Parts: sequence; C-alpha cells; structure tokens
Amino acid sequence: MLLQWIIILFFVFSKEISGREIYTPGDDLKSHIISPLPYEVILAHHGLSDDSISPNDVLKLLPREFSWGNVSGKSYLTHGLNQHIPQYCGSCWAHSSMSSLADRIKIARNATGADINLSVQFLLNCGSKSRLSCHGGSAIRAYEFIYDSGYVPYDTCLPYIACSSDSTNGFCPKADTTCTPMNICRTCTNPTKGGSCAAISEIPNASIAEYGNYNEKEVFAIMAEVYLRGPVKASVNAGPLQNYTGGIFLDSPSNRNTTHNHGVSIVGWGYEESLNVQYWIIRNSWGEYWGEMGFFRIELGKNLLGIEAHVSWATPGAFTENNFPCYKDGSNCQPSRKYIDPVNDQGLLQRRLLLRSKIGRTLFEKTAPFLD
Repeated sequence: MLLQWIIILFFVFSKEISGREIYTPGDDLKSHIISPLPYEVILAHHGLSDDSISPNDVLKLLPREFSWGNVSGKSYLTHGLNQHIPQYCGSCWAHSSMSSLADRIKIARNATGADINLSVQFLLNCGSKSRLSCHGGSAIRAYEFIYDSGYVPYDTCLPYIACSSDSTNGFCPKADTTCTPMNICRTCTNPTKGGSCAAISEIPNASIAEYGNYNEKEVFAIMAEVYLRGPVKASVNAGPLQNYTGGIFLDSPSNRNTTHNHGVSIVGWGYEESLNVQYWIIRNSWGEYWGEMGFFRIELGKNLLGIEAHVSWATPGAFTENNFPCYKDGSNCQPSRKYIDPVNDQGLLQRRLLLRSKIGRTLFEKTAPFLD
C-alpha cells in the first residue's frame, strides 16, 4: 500500500520538482511551484531511488471511481455556488478557482469544523490590475494575485455582489467596488442606534503556497493531482451546458468544440459500466437547480469541450483557524492564529501519507485497469 502511494506521489511531484515554468495558453503569467511535498524526501525516507519507479505504474494504481464528494460516505466539498445572483456576472473563473481552493482547505482540516469559504468579491474589487472582473479572468491570474497579495479574505468578510469596477448592469454603477479596507472586510452596526460600517483590521484569511497548470496531454497527472490534493479548476466550452439536464457528455461532433469560455471545477471521476466509459465529475457555478444538483459529467480522456486542455490548481498556504475575536462593531481586533503548512516537514509527510492511505485503502481494493 505504501509503495503504491509513493509511486503516485512520485508521478505528481516529480513534475513539479523539475522547476519548469508553465504558461497559461494565451497568457503571460508563470506558475509558481515550490513543491511542498518533494518526492525525493519521500523516496529517500523509504530507501528507494528514482530508477526503481516508473510513472507509468500510476495507470494501474488510481481507482476506477473517486469523488471528493463521497469519500467513505464523507464529503470534503464546500457548498455550491451561483455566480448569477444577485445579478449576472462573468465570474466563473473566480467561483471555480475559489471553490477548488476552499475544498483543499477542507481536505487539509479533514472536514472538521465549519466550512471555510473564500471571498470571490475580493478578487473582483481588488484584482482589476490582474485583469480580473465580471467580464472575465483566469484561475492562474487569480491564484497569482492571491499568492502575491498574501491573502484572500473569508466570504463572511465580503459577500458576493456580482459587480466589478467595469460593470454597468443592474445596481453596479452605484456600487462601490474600489479596493479599500472597507471593501476587503467590513461589518455594520444598527444605524438607528448610532451605528455605522467599519473596516476590520485583522481579517480571517487564507493564502496560497503554490499554483500551476496541466493540459490535455497530462490526463493521468490531473487525476493524480485531484486524488492526492483535491479538486482543480478547468476550462470548458459552455455552449452544450446551457440546456443540460443530466447524463454524461459523450464523444460526438457537438462536444468537440474546445473553445474555452467558462470555468468549472473537477472534483473526481466515475465509471458507467453500461457504456464502458470513465467520466469526470464536474461542479458548475450555476446553482443546484441546474444540471445534476449543480454538477455535470463528461467523458474522461477525450478533451471534450476542452475540459482537459487548461487545468489549474493551487495548494493552501497558511489560513486562519482560530481568531482572537473583534467586538461586534469591528473594534478591538487582534492578530489571528493561523494553521501553517510546513515545507519539507518529515512528520507532516508521514501524517499526510497516513491520511491518504486511510482515504484510499478501500479504493485501491476496487482498483480496475484503465479503459483504452
């Protein structure tokens, strides 16, 4: 069992340790990869060498079916989102990237405590210089922005209003979306009793340790990434999604348009025996009333709708777990205590291997060969 995990870890992290710079298609931003779980540490700890393991062995080890929405009856996914309320905003890139990152925080916490959800509106208010708005953006630019900024607030600091500085529809022209302390984290008290709104000086927040991309030539790396570290953001052609009501998108001419215009989140994969088809399990950001309770399925390994051509991921850095509370009016705030994920911590590596082995134990027993 442990050797199986080592092989998968080797496959995922050997790609990262190489230090190559990955570019988003059509973008000029680089990925930032520091490899917090270097495979050399794991191999050396168990007395193994690179030559003793082939990345191709991974094909036999990943399970036929896996979803972070159901790991031995437990969900590691945060709540569903709807980018189209209170009004339309083209912020799929933000919803898909932030929900994937929030899921990974939930995984890091072993799904204990209340869910931590991240502020999409923060990206819209403060990310304009990174070309992030209701008129589009990209996950890799969002991840880079958060990495450079050092934080993204929790959504209880700044709820989603579906507006950015360049929005002209609905109430957006009257909305203040400037990147000020009040528009990063605020609270308001009763104005009839002399209250007002105030910025919070010490805010609960999360950070990013690393981020990067995969493409359609790295399908099994995408699967290993999802299996080991959590959901990822993907880009698709949204045309066929408009009137989707359920089922699996299969290989057909209508599903081969790979022009990207929408962002979603891959949370796992499944297998339909009657069709002999493996498929991705995808979370959308159009609410639970759409699709299969907000999800859809699409055949795996064919790059249908461009689902595998531009996959982005980020790993959590430090995030607020226990705060020293502010008063109701936002005063008396103290610095927060954060969970920090140490780099190259041998004890942490062992704990993670143990956690992953517990998650994967029953899955490996059901492992079947990959489909041709």
